[in-house]
Amino acid sequence: QVQLVESGGGLVQPGGSLRLSCVASGFTFSRNAMYWYRQIPGKERERVALISNAAGGYTDYGTSVKGRFTISRDNAKNTVYLQMNSMKPEDTAVYYCRTTWSGTEYWGQGTQVTVSS
Repeated sequence: QVQLVESGGGLVQPGGSLRLSCVASGFTFSRNAMYWYRQIPGKERERVALISNAAGGYTDYGTSVKGRFTISRDNAKNTVYLQMNSMKPEDTAVYYCRTTWSGTEYWGQGTQVTVSS
């Protein structure tokens, strides 16, 4: 049974930093690309970042976060991270991690991030 559990969200001031974690289970983590998405109420879910499987080492970012956010993974801990720096109020959203395994898409439950003074 595939599970993705996000943590690390919270309230941060503009210009601050947060690190999100997503712990995965139920599949061979190192073989899978992993993604971070975010969603603001009333808007479509937006892809924030992706990281290829352990062999690839490829990362990509949404335009709005490029240069501020960094995705990484620790295959020994079955965990993907999203380091968020220089945060802005428009980064406020629920953040989700996602993967696909055996043709099925899986999402975590999400973690709320609020950027406000």
